[in-house]
Amino acid sequence: MDSDLDTMSRDQLVAEVKRLRQGIRKHRDSTGHDLCWHHPDLWELLPEKTDPAIAVPPWPKFMRGCIRYRQSLEEQAAVAPVHDKEFGK
Repeated sequence: MDSDLDTMSRDQLVAEVKRLRQGIRKHRDSTGHDLCWHHPDLWELLPEKTDPAIAVPPWPKFMRGCIRYRQSLEEQAAVAPVHDKEFGK
């Protein structure tokens, strides 16, 4: 799957690492409401192009997952500042 790396020069590999790091940092540095969004741009960093067949849970289960995700942030990032803004504002 990663055989493309075998043919890259050192300079090409360094450029690829920098591109991947930039994408990872963009995702890592998401904050506020951006934490909740679908991030296909992260997947597009991979050389293989696919149309991800995502499955979306029904609303009640989806919302329970959102609540659980927010609870995990409370546990894992308890000292993070609060982003007290409505979505889209």
